[in-house]
Amino acid sequence: MKYAGIDLHSNNSVVCVTDDNDRVLVKKRVGNDLARVVEVLEPHRSQLCGVVVESTYNWYWLVDGLQELGFIVHLANVCAIQTYSGLKYADDDSDARHLAHLLRLGVLPCGHIYPREQRGLRDLSRQRMRLVQQRSRQIISIENTLSRERGAGMRANQVKRLSDDDVAALGLREEVTLSLHALLAVMRVLDAQIELLERRLKQSVQIRNEYRVLLSTPGIGQTLGTAIMLETGNVERFAHVGHYASYARCVDSVHLSNGKKKGEGNTKSGNRYLAWAFVEAAQFARRTSDPAKRFYERKKARTNTTVATKALAHKLARACYHMLKTGQPFDEARCFA
Repeated sequence: MKYAGIDLHSNNSVVCVTDDNDRVLVKKRVGNDLARVVEVLEPHRSQLCGVVVESTYNWYWLVDGLQELGFIVHLANVCAIQTYSGLKYADDDSDARHLAHLLRLGVLPCGHIYPREQRGLRDLSRQRMRLVQQRSRQIISIENTLSRERGAGMRANQVKRLSDDDVAALGLREEVTLSLHALLAVMRVLDAQIELLERRLKQSVQIRNEYRVLLSTPGIGQTLGTAIMLETGNVERFAHVGHYASYARCVDSVHLSNGKKKGEGNTKSGNRYLAWAFVEAAQFARRTSDPAKRFYERKKARTNTTVATKALAHKLARACYHMLKTGQPFDEARCFA
């Protein structure tokens, strides 16, 4: 049998095919063109156990193309792959060979290949999240500018209602006024684009029946429910609630030995969009649910607002996992017992 590893870059890929003894049969750097990659793999297709592709930012075209042509494709989770730290020299060739080696041993950490037909809507939801974050930055910049110039700022809702005439009436210096006009203009453009994306998502995405139970969770409405559904995908791929909470970046990343902390792991491992959705849900939940607010206040008294918010997000993530598994609606008594 043969095994293929592809070290994927922005404009080229290193393709390596090995045999059962890890002997390199072919190793070639090609441009990022599907036909050229297939040209290297095709002579070995009948004996290939699989093709490993790195889970980089630009894997869609390669994985989709290889799957359409009938290749068995594995998406390597690069965050979970550790090479031998004593290596004196490593390059793209050795990286591609190492991917094939892990596949042969059966210890390749695999990422999830999200269904192609649903990927566009998920990415549209992600783009909406990014625009919302950019809008928040504009609002904070306006608040900070007013605090510096007037000694007192404005609340976010007041900033959103500001007009150009309101800014001119503040009587600030010309340069400051121009800066505020620019920030408001960007904020309005972002508002319009966010509304456009939200309208498209509402038209195109119907929350699946198994995910409708999420809407019974305090802090989760139609928009966040849609985002969580699209980011989670098939919940059955998570064997345990801890795996789901880790994927949502809601757990600590520490290395312990004999009860002592020896270091930290990769705190960014997981889905940052799902993490953002649950933090947003926690912010809304503590305002609308008394049990959630009490839990948040207890945590905040012992730690700080950031840790308390993350702890509440963790509670909601675990609850959502069990709700999706059982189909039961949210139970405040069980969640905050």
